[in-house]
Amino acid sequence: MDGFWNTFSLIPWWGWVLLFLLLIAIKDVFFNKRHTIKHNFPVIGHLRYILERIGPELRQYIVANNREELPFNRIERSWIYASAKNENNYEGFGTDRDIYAPNYIFINNAMFPFRLEKGHPNTNDPYFLPCAKVMGAGRRIRPFRPASVINVSAMSFGSLSARAIESLNRGCGLANAYHNTGEGGLSPYHCSGSDVVFHFGTGYFGVRDEAGNFSLQHLVKLTQEYPQIRAVEIKLSQGAKPGKGGVLPASKITAEIAAIRGVPKGKDVLSPPTHSAFQGTREMIDFIEELAQATGLPVGIKSAVGKLDDWRELAKIMQDTGRGPDFITIDGGEGGTGAAPPSFADHVALPWLFGFSDVYKIFKSHQLCERVVFVGSGKLGFPAKAAMAFAMGVDCINVAREAMMSIGCIQAQICHNNHCPSGVATQSKWRQSGINIQDKSTRTHFYFKNFRKELLEITHACGYEHPSQFTMDDVEFSLGDRNLLKTLADAFGYNKVKIPFTGIKDCMDCPHLGGNYEPKSAKKAVKQARKAAKVRY
Repeated sequence: MDGFWNTFSLIPWWGWVLLFLLLIAIKDVFFNKRHTIKHNFPVIGHLRYILERIGPELRQYIVANNREELPFNRIERSWIYASAKNENNYEGFGTDRDIYAPNYIFINNAMFPFRLEKGHPNTNDPYFLPCAKVMGAGRRIRPFRPASVINVSAMSFGSLSARAIESLNRGCGLANAYHNTGEGGLSPYHCSGSDVVFHFGTGYFGVRDEAGNFSLQHLVKLTQEYPQIRAVEIKLSQGAKPGKGGVLPASKITAEIAAIRGVPKGKDVLSPPTHSAFQGTREMIDFIEELAQATGLPVGIKSAVGKLDDWRELAKIMQDTGRGPDFITIDGGEGGTGAAPPSFADHVALPWLFGFSDVYKIFKSHQLCERVVFVGSGKLGFPAKAAMAFAMGVDCINVAREAMMSIGCIQAQICHNNHCPSGVATQSKWRQSGINIQDKSTRTHFYFKNFRKELLEITHACGYEHPSQFTMDDVEFSLGDRNLLKTLADAFGYNKVKIPFTGIKDCMDCPHLGGNYEPKSAKKAVKQARKAAKVRY
């Protein structure tokens, strides 16, 4: 036996390497039945698959230039990372963008910027930037004014890891922003300090009965037990895969996820493409009013935009009856998701710029823009793009992938296979264990604060106090060729409705203001909403 082991000990290290490669070659040639490349080119054929796997990373850090990578280029990611770390997010030596390229945005500054007078809220807090409108004002028992114009979009626990969700929620709490739950239900990780918008889709996760149907009693109970829920959002569709349902595979359903979503463990769970609680526009409006009456909260819808006939019907009914959603979230076709077929992600639904302008024009023609709070979603998490969105008529912005990057997402683009290297979009305990919740929540906080600060600086440079005061003539578009420049008003054929904004000081004193700014007077409205809900159920 000793001679046997001594023989092996005489083999040099490179001999073991050659033996290992020989075994791989034998396996590739004689036992591989699936990959022609590996069969025809044993050993070295593996390099093809290795390069394919790490291709996005190679292009992202080595091959692509600063403005080339998609969906977010290196300059955009660097700005988010620096802002989240509260580091220098400036750039030197001037812009490296082609400012003559089509679709380039130009913001028209004023000769004399807006001056902050002594005692103005932004002199003491340069980050305070609430929504200029109130969701459900004059219509609901418990209206809601978001304390931040930028908030976290719908990303569910299950799609994102527990540590990622908790980091975002704590960060939103520090930044006075709201956190949209996504359609995975309200988890304990959504309850760490911020306002919450409870979001559900066709699967009704978290508010469903045993048969999988929507349960109003479940929703009412949830809003009673968790007063941080300030609004309810019904998802009709999302930008990356509008009109398509989804499957949550049994392998991803842990006992915790099953309990939160109200689904059986060990079985695939289907999210159908359509709602079972209502059909058509009129039934949807009845459903919205039922939810609002039972909970006392503002209720809104989220949708990508394609055909416009249903939007026209919705606006007409809302104008005639005074009923309908308190806020509308428009998601662009360029929006991101954990997983979507390329045919949907690439081609179905309009980009945000076109989808929002189409819907806004419809609602303007029906005199509804002052009543509805418009939320924009679709790569708007940068101050200049936000200024453009406000000029077009949005009141708030929701960010998803930008928020993910603030807590460490590196745009590896493998959210769909549960192998996210940063631990953000995975249920792997090991991968998400690297997320330091305290550190990442602070980064979320700084990203939001620095975003608002820079957006405010742009606003003041244009002579305004609040970005809601931007008009369609304050932003110009490069159309390319010989069309030169056109204002948004000329390019899209409308002017936005003037927002009834009376000053940031009035927003700060509003009894419906959310976040940590919420005054004590708002607690009375919370108690009234709970009492009203208990009387009905």
